[in-house]
Amino acid sequence: MAEKLVIMLLNLNPDIPGTLGTPFFHATAAAAMELEVSVYFASRTAKLLRRGFAESLFPGKSHEKSVYSFMRDAHEAGARFYACGVALTEHEIGQDETIPEVDGIRGAAAFIGEIAEDGVIVLTY
Repeated sequence: MAEKLVIMLLNLNPDIPGTLGTPFFHATAAAAMELEVSVYFASRTAKLLRRGFAESLFPGKSHEKSVYSFMRDAHEAGARFYACGVALTEHEIGQDETIPEVDGIRGAAAFIGEIAEDGVIVLTY
């Protein structure tokens, strides 16, 4: 069985909030199954890391729980969140403007190094 799940958020569109819940559901479930979980935010998904942004997005019509709430659930379950430094710069997000759940800035080499390990499952969204 795998020991680690690495999630790359690259193609999700923050302008379509209905697509944003699934990666965080999967991250929460994997962490609950005692897998080590890393979530990488690249390209436009880095916008989700700006304080206040994901709090205003709701993946369902009921508006009971924001995207940020699902992100926080995943992080509290043990998922680690990594921002792409280039994506933060592209979207003019300073490190002091990110949500407290950001565990660090990581680039391509860190991502490739992590997914090249044995026992790793990779999901991309």
